[in-house]
Amino acid sequence: MLRRHALASALLAALVAPLAHADEATDIDRVTVSASTSRTPDSEAALPNTITVIDQAQLQQQLALTQDVSQVLANLIPSFAPSRQKLTNSGETLRGRKPLYLVDGVPQSTPLRDGGRDGHTIDPSMIERIEVIHGANALQGLGASGGIINIITKRAPRQDGQTFQDVSVAGSTALPHESDSTGYRASYLFGTRSGAFDFVGGASYASEGLYYDGDGESIAINDVQGDLMDAQAYNLFAKAGWNLDDARRLQVSANRYELQGNNDYHAVSGNPATGQTATSARGGSEGEGPRNRSTSLTLDYTDKALAGGYFQAQLYWVDFEALYGGSYWGDFWGDGRDPDWFDQSQNLSEKLGGKFSWSRGDLFGLRLRATVGLDLARDTTSQELVRAGIDWVPETTYESASPFVQMEWWVADSVMLTGGLRHERGKLQVDDYLTIPDQRLTPGVHGTRYFVTGGSPETSETLPNVGIVWEATDALKFYASYSEGYTVADIGRVLRAINTPNQRVDTLVDLQPVIADNQEIGLDYDDGRWLVHLAAYWSDSDLGSRLAFDPATQYYQVVRERTEIDGFEGSVAYQFNDATRVGVAYAQTDGRYDSNGDDRVDSDLPGVNVAPDRATAFWEQTWTPAVSTRLQASHAFDRDFDYRGTTLPNEFEGYTTVDLQARVQLPLGTLNVGLENLLGEQYTTYYSQTTPRADTYTAGRGRVLTVGWSHRF
Repeated sequence: MLRRHALASALLAALVAPLAHADEATDIDRVTVSASTSRTPDSEAALPNTITVIDQAQLQQQLALTQDVSQVLANLIPSFAPSRQKLTNSGETLRGRKPLYLVDGVPQSTPLRDGGRDGHTIDPSMIERIEVIHGANALQGLGASGGIINIITKRAPRQDGQTFQDVSVAGSTALPHESDSTGYRASYLFGTRSGAFDFVGGASYASEGLYYDGDGESIAINDVQGDLMDAQAYNLFAKAGWNLDDARRLQVSANRYELQGNNDYHAVSGNPATGQTATSARGGSEGEGPRNRSTSLTLDYTDKALAGGYFQAQLYWVDFEALYGGSYWGDFWGDGRDPDWFDQSQNLSEKLGGKFSWSRGDLFGLRLRATVGLDLARDTTSQELVRAGIDWVPETTYESASPFVQMEWWVADSVMLTGGLRHERGKLQVDDYLTIPDQRLTPGVHGTRYFVTGGSPETSETLPNVGIVWEATDALKFYASYSEGYTVADIGRVLRAINTPNQRVDTLVDLQPVIADNQEIGLDYDDGRWLVHLAAYWSDSDLGSRLAFDPATQYYQVVRERTEIDGFEGSVAYQFNDATRVGVAYAQTDGRYDSNGDDRVDSDLPGVNVAPDRATAFWEQTWTPAVSTRLQASHAFDRDFDYRGTTLPNEFEGYTTVDLQARVQLPLGTLNVGLENLLGEQYTTYYSQTTPRADTYTAGRGRVLTVGWSHRF
């Protein structure tokens, strides 16, 4: 992985001191990220945050083991929470906070009603690379309190006259083999460049069987939140570009993704008290299987010579539907018409937006680059009960206009300062509405619909960032930064949780924004053989947002309170020679919150909010020009959770998994073989252990064999 860290205003004074001795130019490779991530063209420092770039080679290694993008992120980024191996990514945090998912810079997350499905809106076969910004920042606006995960799609050939076709097929099964565990997938991509025009597009199809654990028992399907197993998915993707001249380019892209649960199985509850995990049994649940459906259109325009600067404009439209499994609500209407009402909910979200920026370097005869821009966004989200035909969460619209400015200044050949401001001005619009008649948050109450007066609360925040990087030598670099991120609490949960009369949207404190800051210090060392990264960070929120599980109602509630998170990330890799490379990485995250409102943190954040401490290791070996392997291991450490000095019963017992991937060049194409959980470790997932519920108390996947073939011609 490539990493770039531009790090914290707290160290500015200490690091600026070397300026007087920084006369000689240094010649090092500077990691850059795409403009859709950094918001600046060809940015040398990228952003004042840790950045991980998962390139195509690394992505292909991981996809030989799993098609779950969350699992890929967890395998390569220890500070990312262990994947739940489900369709939902609720509880999958980055540095203890929720990240913002993007595809080519277009937001996929639905913060107004966070249904936990934003990590599954495009098939992995359509991905070129993934750029991850660690830590809270406001560069992309709303939602990045934990960081940004920007998925970059496939690109057309770079040279005129080139054309390619990519074909891939793969199959997977549990080991020992179970007949219903078989999965298979296929994809086709076509790319061409001719003169001023270029195009890349493709299609994919995947079918997943049932998952099995290390003991050979079926893993419980998530009847309500949805699952990756027992499901089918297809993706249609196209991107066409036109170079109007040497400086100007127009590009349009479209994506259609759908994952549909087969609904062939239902969950059989386990028993967290005894350690018995939930399993699956044949026969689906009532209603339709859970589904993700995402459609997007994007128009990009760039002009590299507008008024001597670089202009970028992006217009986007995203239509997202997330159907959840159903449940029985009892006497939902309270009038006896149906004493055992069944219904399913569906999140509906439509995004319209525009991003505009203009950047110019070498200002005032200095190595100074300034970028100014404006982001406009409109997000309309609701959650409906499909059978009842009423909204559980009323239609909620968030509109924002956000000007920003960002600066990069090489004050000497080895020292660069960065800084910027973003002014976020947003308005939330909720019309008058009635709550649903079944108040699940007040057990036993049916048939009462409370009237809630709508409103238009407005927010206005100015969010700064500042950073410095000092390249002490060709190999050694130090960093420091401070940045702020901005998001909203899960507004949908707040609005649907109202169970008392005479409430007004304008007076609900839980709708106030979440401002999270991120301070970071660190270093990078790269001499061609050794690659070392060390960073420490602190992230605080005066009015944070925590998900708290209520066992009486079986619902998560949004709780607003002070939160403080700190952690450490470190990695070391060594290149023995051209054929052998090894590495280890470690991440520690500690989170605390104020449980009694005295503005002092006193209790540990639960597992749904913060990841366990994790260590990863890998060994990459090229045996011959045609054969290479990667052996990787991941260990999640034990963790206890403290509440006001008392250890809670939901402790976490850690586990270790090992994966093996092999790549063999054939006379025609490439053979990829993956063994996930090579040693067949039997373990209960982090989420299940720390948030124990009988129906979702599940084991992790056991040994899985995946065999694939791919060819470009």
